[in-house]
Amino acid sequence: MDPDSVKSTLSDLAFGQVMAAAARNLQKEMIDQGKAQASNSVDDEVDLDELMNDPELEKLHAERIASLKKEAEKREAKVRQGHGEYREVTEGEFLGEVTTSDLAICHFYHKGFYRCKIMDKHLKSLAPKYIDTKFIKLDAENAPFFVSKLSVKTLPCVIFFRKGTAFERLIGFQDLGGKDDFSTKSLENLLIKKGIIYKRKGDNEGDDDDFLDIRRRTVRVSSVDPDSDSG
Repeated sequence: MDPDSVKSTLSDLAFGQVMAAAARNLQKEMIDQGKAQASNSVDDEVDLDELMNDPELEKLHAERIASLKKEAEKREAKVRQGHGEYREVTEGEFLGEVTTSDLAICHFYHKGFYRCKIMDKHLKSLAPKYIDTKFIKLDAENAPFFVSKLSVKTLPCVIFFRKGTAFERLIGFQDLGGKDDFSTKSLENLLIKKGIIYKRKGDNEGDDDDFLDIRRRTVRVSSVDPDSDSG
């Protein structure tokens, strides 16, 4: 046999043995890995069983249920006080409404003013979202005593109450850019800034730019007689 041919044959045999050994090692690793995964799976099942009977976990679960129940009871109490919806009240009901809630918003409106209808639309949208604040409206024509007492001179006028005391107000659309096309989100951000409503945990916090944009284009609108519908 040719010496070169013999060398080539031996080389091929050696290469084949190396590949066979590599294949055996790979197979062994795969088997070992499968056993490890099966072992981990059993361990996971054991750990889960232990957790299900963990008294600390049961305590946390009970505390969470109690917290949710308390929150639901609090919400029901607010609803009984008239929270969660945007309602119209009379002059005789007004004082009782704003003094029985920690936070209340009252929109003094005129039924013939277009801008009052715009404000109505946005407040109606926000009322169910902010259950901690009461949202009401009062017909200014039928509430002369409180219109005078609270110096309501421009409509729409939205007054904020904390435990029955007026602490802030929106006059017309001055703080909303002086235009009719502001968004509900813009009003929402403004009410948050004024401290009459509060964001709940988990709500988006990236709305400041919208509020700042409104503030940049705000124009001062001079007070006019209520019959003028604030322009």
